[in-house]
Amino acid sequence: MSETTPSNAVPARTPQQGGKASRMQHLDWPFFEPRHGKLVAALDQWAAGRTAHAHGADVDATCRDLVRALGEGGWLQHAVAGRAYGGSSDTIDTRTVCLIRETLAYHDGLADFAFAMQGLGSGAISLFGTTEQRARYLQRVAAGQAIAAFALSEPEAGSDVAAMACAARPDGSGYLLNGTKTWISNGGIADFYVVFVRTGEAPGARGITAFVVDADTPGLEVAERIDVIAPHPLARLRFHDCRVPAAQRLGEPGQGFKVAMATLDVFRTSVAAAALGFARRAFDEAIGRATSRRMFGQTLADFQLTQSKLAEMATGIDAAALLTYRAAWMRDGGARITKEAAMAKMTATETAQRVIDAAVQMFGGQGVVSGETVERLYREIRALRIYEGATEVQQLIIARELLRSAGAA
Repeated sequence: MSETTPSNAVPARTPQQGGKASRMQHLDWPFFEPRHGKLVAALDQWAAGRTAHAHGADVDATCRDLVRALGEGGWLQHAVAGRAYGGSSDTIDTRTVCLIRETLAYHDGLADFAFAMQGLGSGAISLFGTTEQRARYLQRVAAGQAIAAFALSEPEAGSDVAAMACAARPDGSGYLLNGTKTWISNGGIADFYVVFVRTGEAPGARGITAFVVDADTPGLEVAERIDVIAPHPLARLRFHDCRVPAAQRLGEPGQGFKVAMATLDVFRTSVAAAALGFARRAFDEAIGRATSRRMFGQTLADFQLTQSKLAEMATGIDAAALLTYRAAWMRDGGARITKEAAMAKMTATETAQRVIDAAVQMFGGQGVVSGETVERLYREIRALRIYEGATEVQQLIIARELLRSAGAA
């Protein structure tokens, strides 16, 4: 039993033989370089021995173990920018982040979560932090010695960031933060939070500022832990006269919306990659089931109806992968990818939901038994269609970008 697999976990069944070769064929696409293929092969071998789509009762402890293991394995260095601060390079390679998330999600949704939140939670520091801030936080994040969190959402301000109510007012050499944040991943186990609050330099989104707030800062408390269908650390935070030094501010006053959107632009495409990982695992599980389950004197795979469904699943996965890695490749080339990232996120998460649902259906009653891999995947995928912009929000973003281009033309 590995250090990151709970002792009471239900062992995950080995996926269909041959699945590894088929799910890595896309590494031959022109989006990638040889280094990407080598990284995926190494991570796949590492993850196969250390993770499983299984959780014990103590999800917090499992996440802490996974962060530590990912840091010790050298994988978290790809989630931060700056060689001087523990990063693998001076910029975040979006394709690498996406491939890591896809591979980890294939093996274990919680491992993917742990990696993703280290990147998202520290991304604003990588992009906008001062030399002192980067030195203080990023190296510990990359080593798996500090857990990061991204605190943007509020009870009345999720997709509509401009409706943010949590506020900060200047007070001496710092600021006093007051208000509530909710749906905060890593809430309760994070060592620090990147927090976005209203500072009032201008109305709406132009009056928001970002701060790095250490978890032990007086006036910050975990008001509530939130349980969801795919367990991971999630909480509501409360700030009451929480004093934060001005040196903990990220960027200039009023630039918080810019900081948040730039951070999300880096990692939104990787949500699509995580969905791909879930979909590929479900597809391999479905192939294994279809070729081994006997019904009416033949296997499930012998039925044309099954073959048709498998064809739809495979085609959807490839289409989603093409959109995902197009967006990642474009961003690594310096392009603005607001529309492309939204297309990738929307398509990959919706496709993965359909693929996983079809896999559960092929398993019949066994597919809804607690502990089955496809049952876990069914729970894992649902949140991806909501967080970092729900599908409906992605549709609005795509339409807005199309209309903007039409207007410019």
